[in-house]
Amino acid sequence: MVSSKLRIAFIHPDLGIGGAERLVVDAALGLQSLGHSVDIYTSHHDQHHCFEETRDGTLRVHHVIPPLPRSIQGKFHIMFAHARQLHLTMHLMWTSAHRYDIFFVDQLSTCIPFLRMLCGKRVVFYCHFPDKLLANGAYVEDRPRKNVSILKCIYRFPMDWLEEVTTTQADLILANSKFTARVTKSHFSSLRHQLKVVYPGINIAAYISPIDPSDSDILQVASQRRTLLSLNRFEMKKNAALAIEAFAILRNNDPKTSDVRLILAGGYDPRVEDNIRTLKSLIELAQSSGLTYNIVTPLQSRVAVPSFPKITSNEPDILFLLNFTTTQRSGLLQAQSTLALLYTPANEHFGIGPVEGMICGLPILACDSGGPTETIVDQPADQRTGWLYCPQPSVWAQALEEICNLSETERKALSQRARDRAQQMFGMEAMAKTLEEVLEEAVSMGPVSRTGMWLVMLAVLGLLVALIFRYGSFSG
Repeated sequence: MVSSKLRIAFIHPDLGIGGAERLVVDAALGLQSLGHSVDIYTSHHDQHHCFEETRDGTLRVHHVIPPLPRSIQGKFHIMFAHARQLHLTMHLMWTSAHRYDIFFVDQLSTCIPFLRMLCGKRVVFYCHFPDKLLANGAYVEDRPRKNVSILKCIYRFPMDWLEEVTTTQADLILANSKFTARVTKSHFSSLRHQLKVVYPGINIAAYISPIDPSDSDILQVASQRRTLLSLNRFEMKKNAALAIEAFAILRNNDPKTSDVRLILAGGYDPRVEDNIRTLKSLIELAQSSGLTYNIVTPLQSRVAVPSFPKITSNEPDILFLLNFTTTQRSGLLQAQSTLALLYTPANEHFGIGPVEGMICGLPILACDSGGPTETIVDQPADQRTGWLYCPQPSVWAQALEEICNLSETERKALSQRARDRAQQMFGMEAMAKTLEEVLEEAVSMGPVSRTGMWLVMLAVLGLLVALIFRYGSFSG
């Protein structure tokens, strides 16, 4: 086993605000705390839309701006994602690849054969979820795949082939949950690896450190009203509409909850059409449900608050918080007035949100599928840390009524169970130690064999064919 400290390069496509980015940041912080040298390479890093540790000098981030767009008129995202990662990889190989002992890659696997064959270094790949299963909308296990057009099938074929063939080239493959590991194995027929599950861990201290109630960020979102909290990016697949619909039913059915408010907080990028459409649809849903609302961004944010009619500035029923700060996140999770965390996505691959809530002692309400079934204990009741239900508004409204009416004794007992489970299973230290063991195992495999260069050439050829075919058909 390797005894010296490692020099590790992380390769991540877009270092914004999201669950995958939180994992990368916490993994890097954890390994750094163990004495390893860590650098993060990315094709996109907006200083005004990222986690604080990536801009305040805590982590070394290398932002390599590609000469390629993210898409053309909102299309061909995955095609350009592959191309942008190849640009990032080439920059890394030409400038600094020789400095590192090993590479840690996540989300996109395109670069793996290049790093192994041309740099002679081992690669560990962290699989959040196969892109091929998300190309036609949210993945639902055991549900037949949607019918797609012949043109899209032609477009996706080289993309899906490239994803599978490059993923299988990793020396070790990790998954964020048993759910992801099982689904990946079943849909990547050529994959012979046994995926090791490494649950994302969080920096517990960052969530339980004292909060200054006079902080301007805290004052912006604080309220004496009881609060239901949802933390998710503003994306359709996150299904935040479920929270609004269930909240509206709760308020109509139980007069005692008239003082309860709902906060929907998450990453919002005005460059992303999905974010724009999602926020608009949620606001329309709030209005049609007879609920007042307001939209805010942190005071230092450079993202303009979108303009919508009939905003209620003072104590709205729903507060939309775009691009919350770390202080706001911790303040809301720790607030005595916060009753529960609502985690609305179904078939989520892991979902860091429930863990964030549990570490702060909050009851969790989540869908009964995917990663949350591994993080949350629903039964038996005396071991419960949250509730797992099918994503139906009426069912969720009943669960919310039960949560709002928990006795103080029940709430304290559940809170302690949630904290204990999160600390034991999902702390950053536990994740960092496991990652350290995996990285050392990969390095101990020794030099990479240079045979098999044909695979790299095929991967490049596949990508080029896809680029030329799709871009040519688009231009023509």
